[in-house]
Amino acid sequence: QVQLVESGGGLVQAGGSLRLSCAASGIIFRIDAMGWYRQAPGKQRELVATRTLFGYTNYRDSVKGRFTISRDNAKNTVYLQMNSLKPEDTAVYYCNAHTSATATDYWGQGTQVTVSS
Repeated sequence: QVQLVESGGGLVQAGGSLRLSCAASGIIFRIDAMGWYRQAPGKQRELVATRTLFGYTNYRDSVKGRFTISRDNAKNTVYLQMNSLKPEDTAVYYCNAHTSATATDYWGQGTQVTVSS
């Protein structure tokens, strides 16, 4: 089992910045990739950014150039630096950890990000 604890959400004005953190614990050696997803009211959960164990990153088009995903292996923590935030970035952001060996996805509890115009 893997446990994920997120922090760093909040309310920010358009153009501002936030940094989300996600600390992993448990059977973390099985984790192949970690990332962030988001879900706005009435919409499906969508991928924001992912990072593999070997450093390969993937971003949804709408956040490229504004968001950066990074990982501190010593702290078993993944971060999402969000700059130039827009109202359409408003959502609950969820941390994800994926283990290929068991094809299992683990999720954090979610953290609210609200961007005011």
